This record gives sequence, C-alpha cells and structure tokens, in this order.
Amino acid sequence: MIATLSLLRTRFQEAVARAHGVEGADVLVLPASNPQFGDLQVNVALQLAKAVGKSPRAIAEGIVAELKLDEMCETPTIAGPGFINLKLKASYLDALVNASYADPRLGVAPAANPLRTVVDFSGPNIAKEMHVGHLRSTIIGDSIARISEFLGHDVLRLNHVGDWGTQFGMLIAFLRDTHPEALTDASTLDIGDLVGFYKRAKLRFDADEEFKERARREVVRLQGGDAESLYAWKLLCDQSRAAFEKIYQTLDIKITERGESFYNPLLPAVVTDLEAQGLLTESDGALCVFVEGFSNKEGNPLPLIIRKTDGAYNYATTDLAALRYRINEDKAKCIVIVTDIGQSDHFAQVFAVARLAGWLTEDVRVVHVPFGLVQGEDGKKFKTRSGETVKLSDLLDEAVVRARAHLDERLASEGREETEEFKTDLADKVGIAAVKYADLSANRGSNYVFSFDKMLALQGNTAPYMLYAYVRVQGIARKGGVDFASLAGLDNIHIAEPSERDLAKHLLELDDVLVKIAEDFLPSRLCTYLFELSQKFNHFYEACPVLNAAEPTRTSRLALADLTARTLKLGLSLLGISTVERL
Repeated sequence: MIATLSLLRTRFQEAVARAHGVEGADVLVLPASNPQFGDLQVNVALQLAKAVGKSPRAIAEGIVAELKLDEMCETPTIAGPGFINLKLKASYLDALVNASYADPRLGVAPAANPLRTVVDFSGPNIAKEMHVGHLRSTIIGDSIARISEFLGHDVLRLNHVGDWGTQFGMLIAFLRDTHPEALTDASTLDIGDLVGFYKRAKLRFDADEEFKERARREVVRLQGGDAESLYAWKLLCDQSRAAFEKIYQTLDIKITERGESFYNPLLPAVVTDLEAQGLLTESDGALCVFVEGFSNKEGNPLPLIIRKTDGAYNYATTDLAALRYRINEDKAKCIVIVTDIGQSDHFAQVFAVARLAGWLTEDVRVVHVPFGLVQGEDGKKFKTRSGETVKLSDLLDEAVVRARAHLDERLASEGREETEEFKTDLADKVGIAAVKYADLSANRGSNYVFSFDKMLALQGNTAPYMLYAYVRVQGIARKGGVDFASLAGLDNIHIAEPSERDLAKHLLELDDVLVKIAEDFLPSRLCTYLFELSQKFNHFYEACPVLNAAEPTRTSRLALADLTARTLKLGLSLLGISTVERL
C-alpha cells in the first residue's frame, strides 16, 4: 500500500499545481474517517485555504477537476468543508491483493537504503540469573532485530552482558574458598543457583573484613591480567552463559555476546581523546564531562563521570567506548539500545557527549529504546510472594504449565483425545507465545500488568487468539482437501463483499506498519495490526461462505484466507512467535 499512497500523493501534488499554482503541496493521504465515504481521505484543501485565498470547498473542487486517478479510484467525492474522499476501484484493489499473494514477501519491499544496524538487547549480569526484568529487553530487542532483518538491514545482535567490574573480586575470592578444586579442574565446577552463590558471597563480603580485603586484592589482580584470576573469572562467566543459553533457546533468541570486558582495553583511549579535546573537567577528584541541558533536581549541572576519584572507570566510559567501536569498527549506521526506561537520561547524556566529541556524527542514527516495568496484578513491581525478583526461567516454566492446564481443560470439554507429544509441543509453543505477545502488545514505554489468565485467553488481543485465526485457515484447507500451493501465481482473488474488501485493505497495510516500526521501534504496532487482522478475518469468515461458495468465488475466498494465514504467520514470526497447525 505504501507505493499506492506515494502515487496518490504525487497525483494530488500535480493536481494542486495545475488547479491552484502551488508546487510541492504537503499532501497527507489517510484512511477515511467513515468507511461509507470511501477508503481514503485527503484534507489538503483545508491546508491551502489561506495561501490560495479561496474556500476549502472551492479549492477541493479545483483539485478534483484536475485529478487523474481513473485507473485507481472511483470518481472522488467532497465532504464537509473540503475533505476529498477516495474509493479504490475493485479492479485496482484486486490487482494489489493478487500481487501481494504472489509475492513471497507479501508486498513488503526491502529497504531502499539498507543499513548496517546494531541492536543491543538483553544484557544480563554474569553470576546473576536472568529475571523478569530481562524479559522485556530480550523479546523487544529480538523483535526489532527480526523486523530490521526482514526489511533488508544488515543486523548485528549484541548482548552487552555485565561481565566486568569490582563485584568480580568478591566472586573470585568466594570461588577460591568454596570451590578451590575448580581452579585446577574446571569440570568439577557446578555452582548451581547463581543467585544464591552471589548472595552468599555478598553476605561474606559485608560481614568479614579479611574476606573483603582479599576481594579487593582480587580486583587488582584481575584488572592487572593475572592468569589465575582471569581463569576464575572465565569459569564464572561460563557458568552464567550456560544458564543464559537455556533461556535463549527457550525463547528462540539468536544473539552474540560482547560484554563490558570486551571494551575494557579501549577505556584509556576514551579518556585520552576527551582530554585532548578539552572536554574533561575535574570535579571532586573525578574526571567528568559537563553537557549543557543536563542538571539534577536542584538545578545544578549534572556531570557524566568518565573516571572516578579512585581511578576506576564508570559505566559511561564503557558505553562511550562501545559506541565508538560500533561506529568505527562495526561500521554501524544505526545503533539501537534496548534497556529499561530508568536509563533514558544516562543514554541521552552519553549520546550528547559522543556528539560533542565528534564521535557520533549526523550520518549515524543512535536510539535508546526504553521500556517500562512488568507489574503484578496488584499494580506493583512483579515479584514472588516472598518479595523476591521473579526468575525468568521460573516464569517461562510456569507459562508452559498453565498453558498445558488450559489445553487439558479444553480438550476434556470437547471430548478430544490427543497424543502426549501433541499436548507437550502445543503447551510449550502456546505458553511461550503468550508471554512474548503479552509483553510486545503493550506499549513498551509503559508499565504493563503480567497476568497468565489474560495472556492465555482464547479471546482478546492475545497470542492464542492470533494462533486460533491461523489455525482456522488450516482447518478450512483440511476440511476441503485444499492445497493452497496450487493457488499460487494465479489472479484468483476478486473482492466483492464488504467484509472481503475490509479484510483485503487491511492485508495491504502490512508494509506501512513495518516501515513505521523501523522508525519508532514500537513492536506493539505489529500486534495491533495482527489483532485487527484476526478480527477482520473472523468477520469475513462468518459473513462469507468459503468452502460452500460457488466457483470462482470459492477459489477467491480460499486465496484470501490463505493470504491472511501467511500474513499472520509472517507477522508472528517477526515477533518471535511460531504458529501451530492445530490448537
């Protein structure tokens, strides 16, 4: 539909120039406010009233007289003070839908200017288990990467894990005390509960001064490149990676780890370059950069700390080094960083310093993609009954268990018998799909309430509802013995009924939705599109017989149903969700 809208804008600009002598008018073609008036609406006549010196209606009449849309639209009509309404010709709509049906990409053209794109997401910390707070970054980032890849961009998916810092001195010292044999035989190490290991080390650190001093010495040894300390650090990292990988496999996440430690050798150069440009200021012994426009609650200038008083580097230093590396070495032209909304000010300041230093130039787009909290049904931060942060692995396991319970209950009510393999596979897919979709369908900038019952419901804007619409099409094919592949490449679709037209127009909007997501990184747009698609398909299915229709209507409606299913499958795949053939 993007190509059609672009062509309409051009035709309107030409008509405005011929009718009123205004070149390059800003024409916006929007869906009609009321479907009974047509498909699309243009209000350029209202915008031109002052410049042209005529009433909007007179301007609209002049534009319509000069419009050349015979192959696309019925005769335009004018409503109200000067709104120009357009209705696409049935033959033109048929051509668009058939072209989309014949296209493996369903009418979505690759980006005209593909970019080397870095998507930084997930980012858990070593020696800590992934928790529900990592869920949003992981699946939002994955969806953004999937959509960018589908649009033809060269995407590098990066996992900026927290694998460096002073806490590793504590962890290494505790590892020496509790698992000394692992320092000579890595195969003997099984930390088990990583969170428990971290907590025990922290309790020891807080209570034992001798241990605290040893931990501090371990930090110095690690940062100095001591072989044994580095070996212990790697053991800890490997234990965490194994736990992370299980979750990534469950969520079907592909990502390349490049943690904080990767950038550690690059930090001195950040300081040197900022100092050479005269951007560093000493404040209370720390080296900082002050950027205009950043202040604290009291209104005092807020510095970005580059090197702390004790000589240690800060998170900002690592983020600046990462930004420089991605621009200079990865050759990124678009950098997307997905973290919680609490880091928005931090990244705004990091980007500002990078621009001030000349590292971030106008030809590179850098975006922080923030997200809100996951809340419990009480409206508070999502936690266990004991007040602990919910482990992501536990949450995903429970989603599958609940999906299985829902499935067993439904099968019993329907009197259906299914194999254990079928039930296990379906519960796994529906449970994970439900968790992903519930998160992605919420506006990422807002908090959202986590509810297993709502996300597993067969009605409403949920993954099971989308899957049900897809499965319904497959059921039509099975019942009618239809091979959809035999319909490919033929101009079979001919739109006649209102519900067919409504469904067809919506199918053609997929390209516009994906292009908008590439601009604002809101995957919820795709969820809304798919939900509305499912609703429109269900309305079409109820209003229009498919298998019982006479030919050629039967084949046309089968192809329209198949195009709907293919669109649902593609859209869900871009959200990281797999379809199923039966529910």
